[in-house]
Amino acid sequence: MLLLALLLALNLASALAAETAERGKLLVIGDSLSAAYGIDVDEGWVALLDERLRSEGYPLDVVNSSVSGDTSANGLSRLPTLLDDYKPAIVVVELGGNDGLRGLSLKELKSNLAQMVEQSQAAGAEVLILGVQIPSNYGAGYTKLFAKTFAQVAEEGSASLVPSFLSGMETSLELFQDDGIHPSAKAQPLLLDNTWTELQPILDRVIQ
Repeated sequence: MLLLALLLALNLASALAAETAERGKLLVIGDSLSAAYGIDVDEGWVALLDERLRSEGYPLDVVNSSVSGDTSANGLSRLPTLLDDYKPAIVVVELGGNDGLRGLSLKELKSNLAQMVEQSQAAGAEVLILGVQIPSNYGAGYTKLFAKTFAQVAEEGSASLVPSFLSGMETSLELFQDDGIHPSAKAQPLLLDNTWTELQPILDRVIQ
């Protein structure tokens, strides 16, 4: 009986290992908006995404490689290792907000994002870019061009785009933390829904 129990346990362990190996990866590479800054990690939209994928039967595990304060240049420098380590089927890029808040070059922002798209696609992943906006006090010209950058990168690189990741948050203070910048826990389901609109078609293409 002991031998039989041992064999059953080994078979179960092997089956679980095989199931884990078969699950693909969805990589999120972002900044504080995706790193659950100021709230519990389990409340963040990326954790909620992982839950939704499982509940809806998509065989993908979410890898959250988001670092508060990261710029597009930081993300670009980290991406090759992440692609090599996880070989994701989908890459979600949520970067650029810190570039804008620091008034960095839009030309460099566009180049960094474009390279991230190109590298991800070369590694066999589909790419979704999450567009973000910056406050209007940075100047109408810069603010407008900043918002356009994400659309240009997506169009030129044949990537998918969420035009406004923070859409729906404009009129509710409850959706922001006390700093008035970072989304609160209450806002996280909204961020997930904004992402899901463009992500689901990608999931359906990848998981066939």
